[in-house]
Amino acid sequence: MNHIDLQLTTINRKATKEKVEKELEKYRRLLLTEELDNLPIVTTNYTLVPPSKTNHFYSSTENAAISMVDYQVERQKFINKILKAVNRLGYKERTIIIKRYMTTEQLFDNEIYNELHMAERTYRRYKSAAIYSLAFALKLVIYEEDKEVEGAWILYNQFGIQKK
Repeated sequence: MNHIDLQLTTINRKATKEKVEKELEKYRRLLLTEELDNLPIVTTNYTLVPPSKTNHFYSSTENAAISMVDYQVERQKFINKILKAVNRLGYKERTIIIKRYMTTEQLFDNEIYNELHMAERTYRRYKSAAIYSLAFALKLVIYEEDKEVEGAWILYNQFGIQKK
């Protein structure tokens, strides 16, 4: 009888947590910021260099508009990716992540677990579980041995496979 033998490597928990938190902070910044560099130039520029006589059309307004559209598309893709991953979490985990990382007001851990009427230890367990679930959902897991086995942890849980 064939059996599945999956060798999972050890997860670098600290580096994985830092990477997920960095992505969540990026999410918060993207919600709050708009690129000012992408605005078109509307003032006259004087230069000593004569204009070139080419057939190429250049418009700073067009370039700014194209750049802004590209930025908005990438921004929206990133925001949607984070939202989908967070929505896959359980209620308590999702609540903790949203309150801690996804609102404009930065709250500290002690404020959140007091607001949710949780013990600190319970809060930390839920937060830790949420961070690592997000790491797998967003494919941000960092392994200690540089061997990535994507999705193998799911098989362990679903099929009850024991690690040797």
